[in-house]
Amino acid sequence: MQNLPALLLLCVAVCSAYPVDRAAEDKDSNMDLLQQYLENYYDLAKDVTQFVRRRHSGPVVKKVREMQKFLGLEVTGKLDPDTLAMIRKPRCGVPDVGQFTTFPGLPKWRKTHLTYRIVNYTLDLPREAVDSAFEKALKAWEEVTPLTFSKIYEGEADIMIFFAVRDHGDFIPFDGPGNVLGHAYAPGPGINGDAHFDDDEQWTKDTSGTNLFLVAAHELGHSLGLYHSADPTALMYPVYNPRTDLTRFHLAQDDVNGIQSLYGPPPMSSPDGPAAPTESVPPEPGTPATCDPALSFDAISSLRGEILFFKDRHFWRKSLRTPEPGFYLISSFWPSLPSGLDAAYEETSKDIVFTFKGNQFWAIRGTEVQAGYPKGIHTLGFPPSVRKIDAALFDKEKEKTYFFVEDKYWRFDEKIQSMEPDFPKKIADDFPGVDSKVDAAFEAFGFYYFFSGSSQLEFDPNAKKVTHVLKTNSWLNC
Repeated sequence: MQNLPALLLLCVAVCSAYPVDRAAEDKDSNMDLLQQYLENYYDLAKDVTQFVRRRHSGPVVKKVREMQKFLGLEVTGKLDPDTLAMIRKPRCGVPDVGQFTTFPGLPKWRKTHLTYRIVNYTLDLPREAVDSAFEKALKAWEEVTPLTFSKIYEGEADIMIFFAVRDHGDFIPFDGPGNVLGHAYAPGPGINGDAHFDDDEQWTKDTSGTNLFLVAAHELGHSLGLYHSADPTALMYPVYNPRTDLTRFHLAQDDVNGIQSLYGPPPMSSPDGPAAPTESVPPEPGTPATCDPALSFDAISSLRGEILFFKDRHFWRKSLRTPEPGFYLISSFWPSLPSGLDAAYEETSKDIVFTFKGNQFWAIRGTEVQAGYPKGIHTLGFPPSVRKIDAALFDKEKEKTYFFVEDKYWRFDEKIQSMEPDFPKKIADDFPGVDSKVDAAFEAFGFYYFFSGSSQLEFDPNAKKVTHVLKTNSWLNC
């Protein structure tokens, strides 16, 4: 049913905090647990208990396999130790689905500015900490969509937020400490869109208890129209994941894909963005085709929610709002910029894209090249031996820019406008797996993307490892 709430039965795993329950080791008890799990989350009919106890094939085995596949377990069709451990974990109470998905009927808000109201507060945290958690949770979704949010203090908001215990008037009672942490309703009028949080939990700013921000961000994903994800790294995965480094939190690509399937990507931040030419130019003779398997890029930069891929005199403009990238002359947007750029990056907090060629660099905002440019790259702190930049990448969380030159890299602190000491360092030492010369680089969704020739590497800076090897033009629908 479209308006059924998405119940988030999430909690920090507590099994180790209690003595081993001998009954839980009993085979019949385990089978009962499996039976209930499959009935609740995988649509097992309630009249097939005999199959659980007496047979090793049939509908139960099929459902066990389905469950194991979704939860990322080895698909054995048996109640093995890993499967038993998984079904004992607290989790969300709605049925599981594959990849990201939305509620039946694709309910979504038909406007882009939404209001929210925190009707009451938990006593576990100061009011300002609760306000901050919800503001940060909504910001995570706002950054990747056209949606904006404002808080109101009285009256009816689009998203009404409540803390409650046990029976709280919506026929979906909470169950005391642990298990059910909250539930939320899909977009719509009345109770739809609202989010409820179990005040029997111990809400915290960190992960010593149940982190309010993480649960709020998940629940508000439901309030915006998302269901559940099979990706264990996604915020919308059914099981609560107490991440250790909340300062570097970012939505997984699966979360971004899901929410943008409903609302699209964020618009450009101001009307000064590069919107003058509205039609792509046809490829000229000698210009590589978009899906040429040998395609390489000179430089890549984000720009107000879009991604620009530079090559010779042209660039592709990739917006997740439209399926096909545009193809333009650099001079049609920035007549004074040179072709054949070496590197580029966007300093998002300043709304400026820096482009590099040879020993000079330019600053552009929208379609305007800023006064006082070009400047020499050595004004940034490079030694005289550096004559050009191969690639540049801005990490918006750290507010630091990485410059790649041959097999080394430098790091620039954008806050204090200074090159950091103890650089350069070897690229291969700090970016394991990135062994070849870097042609271009950029950051997206918390990952670094390094391009070399016709290949690109997706690099997780937290795990310090390459997570995917892709074709260079995969961003261009190739």
